[in-house]
Amino acid sequence: LAKILSNKKILCLSDEIYEKIIYDDFRFCSIASFPGMKEQTVIVNGVSKAYSMTGWRMGYAAGPREILRACAKLQGQVTTNVNTMTQWACVEALQGSQDFLQEWVAEFQQRRDVILERLQAIPDISCYKPAGAFYVFPNISAYLGRKIKGRSIQTSIDLADYLLNEVRIAVVPGIGFGMEGYIRLSYATSMKDIEEGLDRLAKALM
Repeated sequence: LAKILSNKKILCLSDEIYEKIIYDDFRFCSIASFPGMKEQTVIVNGVSKAYSMTGWRMGYAAGPREILRACAKLQGQVTTNVNTMTQWACVEALQGSQDFLQEWVAEFQQRRDVILERLQAIPDISCYKPAGAFYVFPNISAYLGRKIKGRSIQTSIDLADYLLNEVRIAVVPGIGFGMEGYIRLSYATSMKDIEEGLDRLAKALM
């Protein structure tokens, strides 16, 4: 991909927000590190995922100077700046010890493995094994076109609505990602909550 983009001089926008949350001996590699790509890549990143700083919303970008100058001009007209306290907190997150990340990622991997095992035990559900981040995206298309407890389930939105109202599980419909027939589940929560949520999901679909 880098070779094609470089040869065609196509600008690449690389979202690297999950660069530190990777499993199974996979290694993160930025597309900007490939020959010819540094000059035509804009990297966007932030601290909300890897450092669990979702309340300290600060994103940042790296790329060609002329593009970032234009971005700064636009940003300055549409929103106010990030507050000083958040900026200093982010400096500490990025420059401070990263030792905790290995243990934290191992915990996420364990949660991922549990949620995958539990999903595979539910009839007619399949799920790709994610290599990073903290979401699974199971295929629930076999349940579309059915009636569950008297409710017609035609779309992933219908299923999400049913799960929320009947069994109090919050999932994200796949149609929001352009993938009808899927739902997104997060495992950025405790193992106890994951187990309880999957118990409810299995009961709701069986």
